[in-house]
Amino acid sequence: MVTGAASGIGRAIAHAFAVEGAEVAIADLNLPEAEAAAAEISQLTGTAALAVRTDVTDEESVDTCVERIIREFGSVDILVSNAGLQWISPIEQLEFADWKRILAVHLDGAFLTTRACLRHMYASGQGGSIIYMGSVHSKVASILKAPYVTAKHGILGLCRAVAKEGAPHGVRANVICPGFVRTPLVKRQIPEQAHVLGISEEDVVRKVMLKDTVDGEFTTVAEVAEAAVYLAAQKTLALTGQSLTLSHGWTME
Repeated sequence: MVTGAASGIGRAIAHAFAVEGAEVAIADLNLPEAEAAAAEISQLTGTAALAVRTDVTDEESVDTCVERIIREFGSVDILVSNAGLQWISPIEQLEFADWKRILAVHLDGAFLTTRACLRHMYASGQGGSIIYMGSVHSKVASILKAPYVTAKHGILGLCRAVAKEGAPHGVRANVICPGFVRTPLVKRQIPEQAHVLGISEEDVVRKVMLKDTVDGEFTTVAEVAEAAVYLAAQKTLALTGQSLTLSHGWTME
């Protein structure tokens, strides 16, 4: 189950899992795009792909999605909690509704999908893997992104709690923390930040987004997808409760 998989990072992850032979469920609010993604993945890989309209902030929607996946595929062995969005604003101008919306998608969504999948993973006795989409902003802060930074920091806490509670049941939990990936979400930020900061779009990319990388390059969706497959494939509890940073050297631990 990959949330927010109709496009961007989520779609690349779903495709990468299908290449490895996994049946994939694309859980996304945009059903037409999710169906198109599922059809393409199935055609390219020959693996079953299911599109399910899912609002990750809605308890009933999430539970219904997981129930359908179990009916169709028999189990949920891997959850990739990827759905997210961004909002650019200085804190003093930030509307409370926008703050709540960002936290709801990232944190409520991660909690609701985790809870629904854990219930099945525990009952099955087969364990499982939960992978959260964090960010470099799970580790550091940037201006104009207070709710996003807050949410991504919170994802680390949730992951660590799940790793502790899930271990006796064979469930592993880890976080992928990419740097900037040139997805539609990031592309929309470039003109928004240029407007707020009073600089050119080129300078947003070069002097804001990529200035601390070692090579001046964006992280790619392929790099993130490869990391997700790697984390899901590990069967040992030696690798749980961890965060894997893919930032081209932006942050080093």
